[in-house]
Amino acid sequence: MTTDDEFTRRLIGFGLSEKEAQLYLHLLKYGPKTPSPLAKSLKTYREDVHRTLTSLIEKGMVKPSLDAPTMYAAVDLDTALDAAVIKHESELREMEARKRELQELAKEQRFRPADEVSTFKIIKSIKELVAVAIPLIESMKDEWLIAAPSIATVVASLFGVNDAAKAFIERGGKVRAIIDISYQTIEPVREMMSIGEEVRHIDQHGVTFVIFDRKVSFSTINADVSSISLNQPIALLWTDDPTYAQYLTSTWNMLWKQSVSAEEQIQKLLKEGPPQA
Repeated sequence: MTTDDEFTRRLIGFGLSEKEAQLYLHLLKYGPKTPSPLAKSLKTYREDVHRTLTSLIEKGMVKPSLDAPTMYAAVDLDTALDAAVIKHESELREMEARKRELQELAKEQRFRPADEVSTFKIIKSIKELVAVAIPLIESMKDEWLIAAPSIATVVASLFGVNDAAKAFIERGGKVRAIIDISYQTIEPVREMMSIGEEVRHIDQHGVTFVIFDRKVSFSTINADVSSISLNQPIALLWTDDPTYAQYLTSTWNMLWKQSVSAEEQIQKLLKEGPPQA
């Protein structure tokens, strides 16, 4: 992975879309530009560049000039990243406050235990997914099974999922993942392998689901991810129905038998080189 690819991936982790990250990096490297040369350099349309610039201005990462023609310049990196960190910290504080409010309301309601009743709910964003997944990983005792597209490896790397998985493995747990590995996600996949996850590859398996201790599961309703940020909308079904978890486990076992080792796929991708734009 080139330095630019790595830098772009890290910018995406701060809440930028891929287009925003690429445009911001271009302005950092080459200085202020007008939309036309930006569109030519990034091989896209002026309208697309205008939309991306507007979004970066709203995020406080790009400043327009006051003279004509308008030039667009990147805000210095430290200032831009500080703003992103403050925004994420504010989101986390808001989540913690809502959690405490719900806990207090639950005490007042005196809910009955429902150990025998399966529940279902829809997870609507990457932020909600991470907030639900990490406590589940921390409470697991035996095994975590994953079938996911390559983009999920970037989410796991950027938002603390891999850290929770590493701690689980160190407690004696087992993580096995089936990933549709792409050239752009070689490094995140290697990170998964380095912490002890057993990773295999299968081409475009078209499914996304994870199973925690064969009891709790997530499965995809719609996970068309256009950008990697905590606010990215998704739609996943969460359930603690063990019967459904067993059904997904059977599907996962079938895919595992059809898969190949991650290292075999990585060596193939490295030999072929990056895809042509």
